[in-house]
Amino acid sequence: MEAKKKLPPALTDCPLFAGMTADETRRMLGCFGGVRRRYDDGQTILAEGGAAHRIGVVLSGQVRITRTDYGGSRSVIAAAGPGELFGEAFAFAGAERLPVDVCAVGAAEVLLLPAEKLAHPCGNACEFHGRLIMNLLRILASKNLLMNRKLQILARRTTREKLLAYLRLQAAQAGSASFEIPFDRQALADYLEVDRSGLSAQIGALRREGVLRCEKNRFTLLRPEEG
Repeated sequence: MEAKKKLPPALTDCPLFAGMTADETRRMLGCFGGVRRRYDDGQTILAEGGAAHRIGVVLSGQVRITRTDYGGSRSVIAAAGPGELFGEAFAFAGAERLPVDVCAVGAAEVLLLPAEKLAHPCGNACEFHGRLIMNLLRILASKNLLMNRKLQILARRTTREKLLAYLRLQAAQAGSASFEIPFDRQALADYLEVDRSGLSAQIGALRREGVLRCEKNRFTLLRPEEG
């Protein structure tokens, strides 16, 4: 990346580079030798079974991380939007092969970075590298907490309980009773590991009961304490 080129807004806000100036971030990226790539809707960015040696930063659009079992059933693990990372847990866990697919949702642009260079300081950017590694540790810890919360959601017995637990978590993260989720209905069903028709039925029931209001992927919890 050229020294005078303006950073994409997603990199300015990316938690991986928190506490760094734009110039420091440019210098770090120059040492890493990252590659920017654009993808169309549904295109695979990282494929299951591929080498787990790169991490990605979403520059625009959205990517979705999924796992497909032997029977062909798909489970949505997570979604990532501008400024968010993907693939880092597998790269730094030393996984030889990726157990998931990462695909674009709509048009997306990402920055792919070699995990090896992020993990080991280089002479050109060592003054900033310690900060970057601390940022990376915080990101990994935060995602571990989110995964634990997902497991708590999936442990609920019914589709209704899973849905409400997920929506309450999203409201808490947004700091508002009104919020957008990163999934359409099918992806939400895959994330919650429930049947789509059953999920739609529960959303309809909760709307009729006055518990929530929704339009596409925007939800408002009207009575968040009820379930």
